[in-house]
Amino acid sequence: MEKKSEINGHVVPASADRTSKEKSMKEKLLEFLGKNLLVLMTVSGVLVGVGLGMMVRNMNLTKAEMTYFAFPGEMLLRMLKMIILPLVVCSLVSGAASLDTRSLGKLGGIAVGYFLVTTLIASGIGVALAFIIKPGVGAGSLNTNSLGLESVSSDKETTDSFLDLARNLFPSNLVAAAFRSYATSYKMVASGNDTNGTILYQKVPVGTEADGMNILGLVLFAMVFGVALRKLGDEGEELIRFFNAFNEATMVLVSWIMWYIPFGIMFLVASKIVEMVDVVLLVTSLGKYIFASILGHIIHGGIILPLIYFGFTRKNPFSFLSGLITPFTTAFATCSSSATLPSMIKCVEENNGVDKRISRFILPIGATVNMDGAAIFQCIAAVFIAQLNNVELNAGQIFTILVTATASSVGAAGIPAGGIITIAIILEAIGLPTNDLSLMLAVDWIVDRTTTVVNVEGDALGAGILHHINQQEMKTQQEEGGELSEVRVEAVANIQAEEETSPLVNHQSKASEAAPEAIESIL
Repeated sequence: MEKKSEINGHVVPASADRTSKEKSMKEKLLEFLGKNLLVLMTVSGVLVGVGLGMMVRNMNLTKAEMTYFAFPGEMLLRMLKMIILPLVVCSLVSGAASLDTRSLGKLGGIAVGYFLVTTLIASGIGVALAFIIKPGVGAGSLNTNSLGLESVSSDKETTDSFLDLARNLFPSNLVAAAFRSYATSYKMVASGNDTNGTILYQKVPVGTEADGMNILGLVLFAMVFGVALRKLGDEGEELIRFFNAFNEATMVLVSWIMWYIPFGIMFLVASKIVEMVDVVLLVTSLGKYIFASILGHIIHGGIILPLIYFGFTRKNPFSFLSGLITPFTTAFATCSSSATLPSMIKCVEENNGVDKRISRFILPIGATVNMDGAAIFQCIAAVFIAQLNNVELNAGQIFTILVTATASSVGAAGIPAGGIITIAIILEAIGLPTNDLSLMLAVDWIVDRTTTVVNVEGDALGAGILHHINQQEMKTQQEEGGELSEVRVEAVANIQAEEETSPLVNHQSKASEAAPEAIESIL
């Protein structure tokens, strides 16, 4: 005899009950797959890419064949870079125009403070780990030639590096800023003769144009332009709507590109594994440097940043980060904060519910100026090169490393190996040779992956903190508004009551009633 169960007061056969449970489980599974399909595909793309790379590596491809093999991954990078310019400019213009000047100033101030403090903490972690682990001690025999590397040199003065940063904030040509940035070069100019008649030369800085988008200048212009449009009032509404529509259309393009990410990432990872020359030699030679850098990224990204987020919001930071697996995977595969920006904006808004005005204002700025991961490995690299050359760093030099790493990370390009250039600034500032930079470049493809993940994690948690602060302010304003309206209602009611019972009003009304009678009697 079939067992029966009661559901909502109705007797239902047990088999039907089991079917409904199975159906609900199936629906839940389908719902989970629907929500997380892209994440699962992206992670699978990385794993398949590792396996594919190990298989193809044994085929001994030529340089030309490696280029063809990497083509699908190259297409992903090109698509992501294509979308950066319209995304950054339009999102910042619409974000700055949608916030009032007071909110913009307050949120901007908090964001700058957050970026500076977290980068300074990251620099401190990097220096501390370098002195604890001592990656350069005992590696004095290691040099560029022993690993068969090309030398990398930088003769740029520290002062000129920071002046270039200021110059790039104000590009002389906005169109050119989309694909070129200002860079100082040097030329030798004759300045006279010495007593022996030998011609004396001076090194004079001259301005040149370097390939690569001037993202700093575009970010500053877009922010100021957005504020100017808001100041125009009704006259600026049409242009604000244009940028809002442009921004939304760009996000639609991003959603389409994101479906290509799993396939592109698979070939990016596989091609990088195929291109590796002698991993064992690099790891044995620079293993302590790689370990120190990755450990610093784990400490900062896994402990420090989540604690800061929790301190501000009192919410679980890891539930917030769990919705950002796709951008983290993209960051790991592409090694580019800028290339990760499109998927980061989309996931932060859709998975974590961050206000569009906040995310589209703060994330493009963060991708440009907030480089926590880069600050960690730059500080470790500077101390590593000092230890490599048997140079004892004093307190003044350590302080210089901290300040220079924090400041120069602002100008670090959000592109693969962009931080290597800023290490040269730090080395010049403390008077160390830059001819060992090629050692950093040799293992940068390993360290740069965790570096980029920490960079974008800092941006995302910063957006979450600003969203929380903005929500609390809005809630406070609503409560204050409610109290004010209640006070106004009570005041109006009291005034009406006073008018009804006022002796003066009663006297006036009696007088007005008596006036016609007096006139009649006179007549």
